[in-house]
Amino acid sequence: MLFEGLELVSALATLAACLVSVTLLLAVSQQLWQLRWAATRDKSCKLPIPKGSMGFPLIGETGHWLLQGSGFQSSRREKYGNVFKTHLLGRPLIRVTGAENVRKILMGEHHLVSTEWPRSTRMLLGPNTVSNSIGDIHRNKRKVFSKIFSHEALESYLPKIQLVIQDTLRAWSSHPEAINVYQEAQKLTFRMAIRVLLGFSIPEEDLGHLFEVYQQFVENVFSLPVDLPFSGYRRGIQARQTLQKGLEKAIREKLQCTQGKDYSDALDILIESSKEHGKEMTMQELKDGTLELIFAAYATTASASTSLIMQLLKHPAVLEKLREELRAKGLLHSGGCPCEGTLRLDTLSGLHYLDCVIKEVMRLFTPVSGGYRTVLQTFELDGFQIPKGWSVMYSIRDTHDTAPVFKDVNVFDPDRFGQARSEDKDGRFHYLPFGGGVRTCLGKHLAKLFLKVLAVNLCAGGAGARGRERPPSLALPCSPTCKPAPSQKGASLRGGALPRPLPLSSLSGSQQLSPPGKGPAPRGPACPSQC
Repeated sequence: MLFEGLELVSALATLAACLVSVTLLLAVSQQLWQLRWAATRDKSCKLPIPKGSMGFPLIGETGHWLLQGSGFQSSRREKYGNVFKTHLLGRPLIRVTGAENVRKILMGEHHLVSTEWPRSTRMLLGPNTVSNSIGDIHRNKRKVFSKIFSHEALESYLPKIQLVIQDTLRAWSSHPEAINVYQEAQKLTFRMAIRVLLGFSIPEEDLGHLFEVYQQFVENVFSLPVDLPFSGYRRGIQARQTLQKGLEKAIREKLQCTQGKDYSDALDILIESSKEHGKEMTMQELKDGTLELIFAAYATTASASTSLIMQLLKHPAVLEKLREELRAKGLLHSGGCPCEGTLRLDTLSGLHYLDCVIKEVMRLFTPVSGGYRTVLQTFELDGFQIPKGWSVMYSIRDTHDTAPVFKDVNVFDPDRFGQARSEDKDGRFHYLPFGGGVRTCLGKHLAKLFLKVLAVNLCAGGAGARGRERPPSLALPCSPTCKPAPSQKGASLRGGALPRPLPLSSLSGSQQLSPPGKGPAPRGPACPSQC
């Protein structure tokens, strides 16, 4: 018994010694990791490096960021201030909030900073994209791509966008189960990108498979750049390869069949525009370009669409005011949805309150949290030095949340953008949902067009049911609830079959909402659509 007791004590002592050794090793290695990055400060500059934590060796704070989502930025901003250091996705990073700080970064393109996304993002999107190009190459690519989003191009897309949205809302209304709004919005924006922007005639079954592959691709665009089996980065590479094969097949079929088209889609315009600028695009450039277009039109627009639907559900007074504007413009009548051809760009531009609603959605639930830059030369920001060679990420979401020009910043109030108040006019960089400077998002007008058409068709649903008995197809068995998961991906509508085509006037009372933009955000902290 005595020897057995001694053996147990010896084993426990050994275990305790191992635990203490491991703890000391971790503490020492973490301290050395912190010192390693502190040594990179520019010795010629007397200002200190921003406060913050570099996390654990090699992985930095990537784990915390993945788990906390949008809460990562806000919690560290409260602890360290508007400019703080961290280590994400294998790179030292300084995250920045505040209009003046963001202005200095955005206006310092090409001399203070230059775009450089995390390695995983650069590799998965491809080298031929606008977002990954710099200098003269970037300027030339923007000229080529800008025609895709011209006034004439948007006017030609409009009828097709309206048809895709109306078909989707009809499908939602006939669905007997709960509708997961974010997932359905993802499918809607993906379909819009494939069918309208690119003009691909892909069979529904193949389109569904392509959507699943694309989701896997998007989920790993921001991942640790470690190419190991079963890693997120490896899954992203595999998804990219599958997508590239599918896109090449669709592009070749499209180039061979040009008959029967009643409009020029984005891919047609892209090919023609590149020829006008003296450079015909290779197949690889076309594949990278189409992949970037889908990426830009997909996740961020789906997020904004979800937020728009949620807020129209939550604020019936806003919905009714929108309907009054549509009635005044002759766009709302007893027949329900606007007829094809009644919506035009100039008509939508004249809907001032609708514009305010879209702006407020983009302010309060900003789908793009920020953008990445690499420091070309050491400069000062908020009393700290930003060392040459480090990465910088400016935060759009936190800048909106902390902007002093906005009153009651957490309240959904579209009237703040009306002529009487014009809160966004008090500071250029307090409101920047599409970035700014030479890399302002090229597709911002398309995104706003899509959201406006979606809002008009949502408002039109059930408009003729006021003041009379609602038809059976518009009846709800119970008051619907929006039942979101911790992130916007779980936002759903419940209440049996949704009304046709989603008459929001009936959706009031017991909605339980958790706005998608305020929970942990989807994995990507930023979006290369800021290109």
